[in-house]
Amino acid sequence: MVETLQDKGVVVTGAGGGIGAALARRFASAGARVVVNDLDAAKAEAVADEISAVAVPGDASTIVPAAREALSGTIDVYCANAGLGSGGSQAAPEEVWASAWDVNVMAHVRAAHELLPEWLERGSGRFVSTVSAAGLLTMIGAAPYSVTKHGAYAFAEWLSLTYRHRGISVHAICPQGVRTDMLAATGSAGDLVLTPTAIEPGDVADALFAGMAEDRFLILPHPEVAEYYRIRAAEPDKWLTGMNHIQQKWEATER
Repeated sequence: MVETLQDKGVVVTGAGGGIGAALARRFASAGARVVVNDLDAAKAEAVADEISAVAVPGDASTIVPAAREALSGTIDVYCANAGLGSGGSQAAPEEVWASAWDVNVMAHVRAAHELLPEWLERGSGRFVSTVSAAGLLTMIGAAPYSVTKHGAYAFAEWLSLTYRHRGISVHAICPQGVRTDMLAATGSAGDLVLTPTAIEPGDVADALFAGMAEDRFLILPHPEVAEYYRIRAAEPDKWLTGMNHIQQKWEATER
């Protein structure tokens, strides 16, 4: 059972809207002291004002020191939520690949580097990684996003297996479509694969809190992803053939 969140220090990156804002609202409603981070300062401040939190805008990769100061020295929960939904194939420009890697993976690594010494010393801390079902499976038409979300999942998994015996809890949130600006930006591929079963950002926050209560690593707001993941692991050629059929269907709509 998760400990009480009353007065705990919580940081949520990319919280100016979408899943991040929903997480910030949910933690605030549980009594936590919340830092709302976003590159867009106006959006961060709007959410912070709504929930009586503190806005600390800026690059998620460098937010930990300022967030710690805003929380009077202690971060108990860190939600690495900021992400880039970069589309394209292997031919996407290298700067697109680099940005996706930097935001979707390295921002998590940098945050953990800052947080873990203190957490390990006191024997507690909670790292929440907003990954995506694309990090367990994949997403058509979005190679940079899919590949880097696999990296984000792998890093969260590594953190959990390395430090769970030392009091560190890690959660990887892996939803499919969520009704956010990022979903809207996926275009026809998202319309085909994600929109039909899309959920609200608040549903993702609910799934996280249920998972924290059970101390579960893998958070699946779309439960059906577990079966897709099982097939991918047990019958990879069957799974790849099925995904290729979806790819062909998408290509037909683009002609």
